[in-house]
Amino acid sequence: MRYEYEILNLNCAHCANKIEEKLRGSNQFEAVTLNFMLKKLTLEVRQQVDKEELRGYIQGIVDDIERGVEIIYPKGKQQVALEQDDSQEHSHSPIHRELISLVASISLLLLGSVLKQDIFMIVAYGVVGYDVIWQAIKNLLKGRMLDENFLMTLATVAAFIIGEYPEAVAVMIFYKIGEYLQGRAVDYSTRQIEKAMDIRPDFARVIREKVLTVHPKEVKREEIIEVRPGEKIPLDGIVIKGMGTLDTSMLTGESLPVQVTVGDQVLSGSINQNSLLEVRVTEVFETSTVSKILELIQSASSKKSHSEQFITKFAKWYTPLVVLGALLVAIIPSIITGDIEHWVYTSIVFLVISCPCALVVSVPLGFFGGIGAASKQGVLVKGSNYLEELNAIDTIVLDKTGTITKGSFDVTHILVKEGSEEEILRLAAQLESLSNHPIARSIVKAYGKEKLEGLKVSDYEEVSGQGLVGKVKGESLLVGNEKLMKAHNLSVMDTNELGSRVHVAKNGRYLGCIIVADQVKEDSEKAIKALKARGIKKIIMLTGDRKEFAEYIGKQVGVDKVYAGLLPQDKVRHLEKELEEGKVAFVGDGINDAPVLARADIGIAMGGVGSDAAIEAADVVLMTDSLSSIGDVLDVAKRTRRVVTQNIIFALGIKVLILLLGLIGIANMWLAVFADVGVSLLAVINSMRILGKHQGFFIEALKKH
Repeated sequence: MRYEYEILNLNCAHCANKIEEKLRGSNQFEAVTLNFMLKKLTLEVRQQVDKEELRGYIQGIVDDIERGVEIIYPKGKQQVALEQDDSQEHSHSPIHRELISLVASISLLLLGSVLKQDIFMIVAYGVVGYDVIWQAIKNLLKGRMLDENFLMTLATVAAFIIGEYPEAVAVMIFYKIGEYLQGRAVDYSTRQIEKAMDIRPDFARVIREKVLTVHPKEVKREEIIEVRPGEKIPLDGIVIKGMGTLDTSMLTGESLPVQVTVGDQVLSGSINQNSLLEVRVTEVFETSTVSKILELIQSASSKKSHSEQFITKFAKWYTPLVVLGALLVAIIPSIITGDIEHWVYTSIVFLVISCPCALVVSVPLGFFGGIGAASKQGVLVKGSNYLEELNAIDTIVLDKTGTITKGSFDVTHILVKEGSEEEILRLAAQLESLSNHPIARSIVKAYGKEKLEGLKVSDYEEVSGQGLVGKVKGESLLVGNEKLMKAHNLSVMDTNELGSRVHVAKNGRYLGCIIVADQVKEDSEKAIKALKARGIKKIIMLTGDRKEFAEYIGKQVGVDKVYAGLLPQDKVRHLEKELEEGKVAFVGDGINDAPVLARADIGIAMGGVGSDAAIEAADVVLMTDSLSSIGDVLDVAKRTRRVVTQNIIFALGIKVLILLLGLIGIANMWLAVFADVGVSLLAVINSMRILGKHQGFFIEALKKH
């Protein structure tokens, strides 16, 4: 059984890792995923349990690790907004209490400094640090001595012992200010990234006896909804009244508006720009386009990159090692030099700097920002691991139909050996009417779909990689490529016409073939040149099409190699050869591409026309059918890696520098606090650069709170 909960007031990524690890250690759960960025906890249990009892059990574990964190049931966006409005005045009280304690402690600190009275310092310390101290005591009783609360308490109490009263209080004050700002910054940045990806419609206007405004989940298939200018289309459907333009940029990243009229399909998440539309719903909310996209985005950050996995493991060792270093610094030099006070103070610097929050927060936030930046450009990356892996790709393998070419075929010639052109086209259309392949649709379109109404086909079979077999009115028909004809001992016509050949046979007699030609997409040649300019060493095209036509298309767009006449298993074989030589991405759109997409290092599906099977097997989904989107996501991946690397080097570099300065007596507790919470704050701000949202960050973050 699967259970989901939301998490409130969790702004410590290190604590989130500890909560997830603790829950995973329980025998009650088969799988545990805590998504720190989305504040969502997902659990899989072996058997059904009471949801409230489970929530209480989880809350107990969370309370042991981080104070103030609350586990709640998932709530809809509108419900959360309403509750926020209703409790606006109450939500300020914790912040007011925090501000009052800070102001009071600062006042007492100044008063104690002026009057030279230590009692004011002690009271100031208690006022600002009581919650940290209390949590530290609880952690100590439970045997957790490496918690940041315990370490900060130990450091400041040690400062009191050696007589550094003002510094002990000031460090606790600045630690609390830094923690508050860090929490606000993480919360604000996460909201900004979610906002950038937010395409969820808030409501639907359903026409029943009158127009009712309801949640999209309440609308059923075949009901009629009304979409007014400026509103998001809440559900997938068909326009039955009105005409206008849609802004689909939130779905595809494409800025050009799309014209729609009666009979056109519209997708949820699109914005109706200029006129009233009535739409017949074809998909309920759970299976609509917008829900599928949101599910892909939300599950993406649960698939951790190698960098995130490394930082999580590193954090487990970093704090114990630094604390051990603090203990050695306090004891060994004190014995040698006799200057106990100096070396105890130096060890305090080690204790303050021992929390790895800057790393644990900024690295996943950087990848989350990268996923958000990609989604803004119409590219869905299913995990941080795939976003990181894109940087290593040196070979791209492309399917032809629907990827390099438009996949919108037209019948250009009908070659006759026996019978007539009209008969060959009619017989082919009869079988192809049951297929969804682009070539099949072009043949049906050329013959006329309306002429096939009421047609009954028996013994129908689709032979993978060959074509179709069936009977119509007692006549046995074969419609497919040369392999299908040879399998039935039939010879085919030879021709120099460029295009895909669809051969037709009736009752064991070969009649002729239909030439169907595809058109290259406008941006394919330019996109392939751009990929090579980005450092892609090899670009290869695989297709089941005829060699002559495939090579003609390959030469036109500038790929390095072309392999034609391939079955699905042949594509996998060619891909595996390339995998032996480097990191390979495969780009495809059809159901036959699913095995190759799954086998590649990175599978990229053309999402606009791609089949559900292809999208399911892929690691990256291009919501536009444009190859140029591959270059866009490669740029986002590169930018994300650069920012994450900067954060790791900056955070570790500053911490190591302060530790070294502490050893030689230059660094004090103030610098140690900066190396802890200050560096975390700067790393969070740097992560927001991936979205291009960093100007006025502090002002906007504080305004929101």
